[in-house]
Amino acid sequence: MSLPVKNKYIDLINQTFYFPRHGFEVRENNLFFHDVDLMEVIKEFGTPLKFTYLPKIGSQIRKSRTLFNQAIDRYGYKGKYYYCYCTKSSHFSFILDEVLKNDADIETSSAFDLDLLQNRHEKGLFGKEKYIICNGYKTDNYAQKMGEFVKNGFENLICVLDNPEELAVINKHANTPMKLGIRIATEEEPGFLVYTSRLGMSYKVVKEFYETQIQHNPDYKLKMLHFFVNSGIKDTTYYWSELTRLVNVYCDVKEVCPDLDTLDIGGGMPIYTSLGIEHDYPYMIDQIVYYIKTICDSRGVPEPNIFTEFGSFTVGESGGSLYSIIGQKQQNDKEFWYMIDSSFITTLPDTWGIGQKFILLAINQWDKEFQRINLGGLTCDSQDFYNSDTHTNQVFLPKLQDGEPLYMGFFHTGAYQESLGGYGGIQHCLVPAPKHIIIDKKSDGTLDYKVFAQEQDAASMMKILGY
Repeated sequence: MSLPVKNKYIDLINQTFYFPRHGFEVRENNLFFHDVDLMEVIKEFGTPLKFTYLPKIGSQIRKSRTLFNQAIDRYGYKGKYYYCYCTKSSHFSFILDEVLKNDADIETSSAFDLDLLQNRHEKGLFGKEKYIICNGYKTDNYAQKMGEFVKNGFENLICVLDNPEELAVINKHANTPMKLGIRIATEEEPGFLVYTSRLGMSYKVVKEFYETQIQHNPDYKLKMLHFFVNSGIKDTTYYWSELTRLVNVYCDVKEVCPDLDTLDIGGGMPIYTSLGIEHDYPYMIDQIVYYIKTICDSRGVPEPNIFTEFGSFTVGESGGSLYSIIGQKQQNDKEFWYMIDSSFITTLPDTWGIGQKFILLAINQWDKEFQRINLGGLTCDSQDFYNSDTHTNQVFLPKLQDGEPLYMGFFHTGAYQESLGGYGGIQHCLVPAPKHIIIDKKSDGTLDYKVFAQEQDAASMMKILGY
């Protein structure tokens, strides 16, 4: 008795991954994303299409808070945990509002970030008691706005100094006592292009800088030490050794600075960019709390409050991009191309800029045979393609059927793409930015769809170009 040949697309996915998972499931050969019927979305709004699923933002914030607080309780940790959102990941109002609805604090990168917070404060969405962690290079404009915020009663704004010279810039504009942080430069992962991060101060000068420039100045209190490991939070020897080293720097400074009570470990919590990997969030967060407590106990130093600045972790898994396959092309004996109705350079600049991979799945025709393909964008640029998934270094999709449209999507794309792509501006080869919809849940659990932006039209592009 011969076994049935498993050559359908759904067979491929089931054989390759644990599926369904992470909110993805198939019903009647169509893909659903957190109970969102993506074929119905396409029928109503068309393609190309970007979407943001707002409930995922709150669930990520709650997940992090729960895991950190569980570890804090487990080890009898005396400090508190604070969740900050890194605004540079996505500045859209609907993202920031969802973050604030979940009571998160905010990390900023530039002067205009503070304008966004002022706007939300005036609308009653952002209170003066919230933490504002000001990272980024301190220009005069940035420093002036920080001084104005503190003067106007934003009592928990913390200016994180990236280099000693920034204190002079702050001095020009701070006419009210201000809380300060200092960023410690990390040592980069072996194989990186530079040995030490360009961001932050050498750990060797942090204590001396505090004692000579801040300790006896009544206008400042050093409340925070900050670091960020560029490769992100990972269960690697490199990450744990850096964490250990930098917690010891905190202990060194705490011994001479009684005001210091907070350690900001930055961002970098990983997200799912493939269905073929697993992140052990409970273990990593447990170990972060354990390491900090163990080192502080051994040094006789009180445990600090822990701040995180999660950007991609907050918004990355809320986003997706949907496309139609509008043509196919046999280029040689081995290369078969599907053409999408947009451009990767326009809609997913991370894919060609830094080789970022995302979850890629067909939307329909899961009961059809699959084949290996390459994906091409609409531009005439040789870099406008995608042909390598995280788990296989290949891309597979259902075979095209005569008279039946095929749709596919990239998922967990909610961080950075609009900023990197120049949202609302001119796109490569004048390929228009796609329609963007927001998906939320009503109080009764039903889904609510709103169009945030229509597809970019010729008139708007011509106006930008001066025609």
